[in-house]
Amino acid sequence: MFKRGKLGGLDGGMYRPLTDSDILSMHEGIVKLMSEIGIKVANKKAFGLFKDKGLKTDEEKSLVFMSQSFVEDCIDAAPSEIILHGRGNPDNTIIVGGKRVHYGSGGTALNILDLETGEKRLSTLKDVQQVSRLLDYLNNAHFQVIPVYPNDLPIDQVDINRFFAAINNTNKHVQGGVYTVEGTKQVVEMASMIAGGLEKLQREPFISFITCVISPLEIDQVYGELLMTCAESGLPLSIPAEPLTGATGPVTIAGNVANLCAETIAGLCLAQLVNRGTPILMACTSTSTDLRTMGYASGSVEEGLINSCAAQMAQFYGLPFYGTAGQSDSKIMDAQAGFEGAITNLLVGMAGGNFIHDALGLLEFCMTASYEKYVMDNEILGEVMRVLKGVRVTPETLALDVTASVGPGGNFIQEDHTFEHMRDEHFAPVVADRQQRENWMAAGSKDTFERCHDIALDAIENHKPIPVDEEIVKAIRAKFPNFVQ
Repeated sequence: MFKRGKLGGLDGGMYRPLTDSDILSMHEGIVKLMSEIGIKVANKKAFGLFKDKGLKTDEEKSLVFMSQSFVEDCIDAAPSEIILHGRGNPDNTIIVGGKRVHYGSGGTALNILDLETGEKRLSTLKDVQQVSRLLDYLNNAHFQVIPVYPNDLPIDQVDINRFFAAINNTNKHVQGGVYTVEGTKQVVEMASMIAGGLEKLQREPFISFITCVISPLEIDQVYGELLMTCAESGLPLSIPAEPLTGATGPVTIAGNVANLCAETIAGLCLAQLVNRGTPILMACTSTSTDLRTMGYASGSVEEGLINSCAAQMAQFYGLPFYGTAGQSDSKIMDAQAGFEGAITNLLVGMAGGNFIHDALGLLEFCMTASYEKYVMDNEILGEVMRVLKGVRVTPETLALDVTASVGPGGNFIQEDHTFEHMRDEHFAPVVADRQQRENWMAAGSKDTFERCHDIALDAIENHKPIPVDEEIVKAIRAKFPNFVQ
């Protein structure tokens, strides 16, 4: 097993696809979308909350017209930074905001490539447990968005069991979507039992939630109810929008980004009406459509552009940002799976995305997860983090003294300077093979997939996160009849 490093938190922001004037134009467009075109609020309770604030509404069309002053007040109410804790290990705490970059899993994939057979099958609760353990082990997965769906459970058992399976198998922060109001409340109560009370959980949240808004420009009945339930808990909440270019959003990148910003900010406003001060991650899961079929494309370079622009807008509004990168539309872990994930992860990280989910493990339009791809993507993210670390130019790193000592025609191999800086200056790969061919052949001629497979197996079998105390587990079993673990 390779040695874990520290979690992320390096600054991005060196890549800026939008100029300052572009950002101001984008902001003006977002204001017009929210105040003149309006947001459809299909949930009656949510609609009433907006109406009670004196906003202009159209009850027949369920439209709410959010004034610029109202939106600015809601943005001001939300924290500009959010501290997301890991359970049982304070070293896993991450501070989300500014241009600090963190990567993690995501997707809630319905399928997984079986670790033994390699065949695609429906994911199960056991996969939630095993992938969570693998992600806890991988040093460049800084947090976990619950990665796969437990198809072996009925819907009324999914929320509490999915969250517990992740919590019990990682000491990193766990974020996840929810499916029922009752299940959401159970997750809050269960996590409160683990934390030692709701107030302590709110002070040091090791879980957070995801609820969506619907593109274009709608807070619907179901997700509106889930959003309000999550906001009531006082726990951090990501509110992603997913306009697809030319389908549920404008085909142009600028128009798509304006729409998604209006949508996620509308969700933020609702959360602040329910519970002022709710920690919100302005969130983007938007991507492009394939121009030949208008189908969903998760591995496109345009996804990187869209999320990079959205990260800049979040920085403009002073809000933490949840972005998307790293997926591939390949059906297997091949070269396509590598280059598609790498370019979007690099772009969104360099733009300063704070909480970049889907960054590991996802194939086939985010419908399928791969144990081996989690490992490969972890290595890609290590290289991305090395890029974000940048180049230090100091008298020590310029190395003029050691160069003078070695002199023309010498070498630096045995110099103390080399040993002192080789580890912090250069990324050391684990998956990539740098052996001579003869040595590679003697070691079994393993390709990237085989090396990743071996690492995944080893981590699942041998890595041991700190589990939830067994007495608390017994109390959870006694309290919740639908808890099956």
